[in-house]
Amino acid sequence: MLRDDILLDAARLLVELRAAGLRFVSAESCTGGLVCAALTSVAGSSDVVERGFVTYSNEAKTDVLGVPAELIGRHGAVSEEVAREMAAGALRAALPAGVSVSVTGIAGPGGGSAAKPVGLVYLAAQRRGGPVVVNECRFGDAGRAEIRARSVKAAFDLVRAALTA
Repeated sequence: MLRDDILLDAARLLVELRAAGLRFVSAESCTGGLVCAALTSVAGSSDVVERGFVTYSNEAKTDVLGVPAELIGRHGAVSEEVAREMAAGALRAALPAGVSVSVTGIAGPGGGSAAKPVGLVYLAAQRRGGPVVVNECRFGDAGRAEIRARSVKAAFDLVRAALTA
């Protein structure tokens, strides 16, 4: 179940996207589709939400979004570089969409390292024809559900930043 604050924020974002005349696409890894789930929990969201890609594996990031395997090999799936490519790839794969967001991170409880700890999340958003905006979040080891929830909120905020970039 999604938290009420996330659902309210999703409803606000839908209004903003409608006002901008934009359709939305997501490319999600650690959130596993929660960004799209939050938006589509709001009645009438079908006029804004184009589609969402859950690209949890490295292969999915490459096959579905066109993220170069060598980029993942060089920087890791949890990196600014991969987040940027995921956002761009989502726009390429969903031509009707005018804005994208991507999320890749380590939600835990395992999988972290000294260089990339649990709670590290990279997000990128792009308005078609505009610059990619990126955010690195360090949520700490707040628990898997909390890291994912905070990532959804951060994704919504970053989409807003892309609208004005």
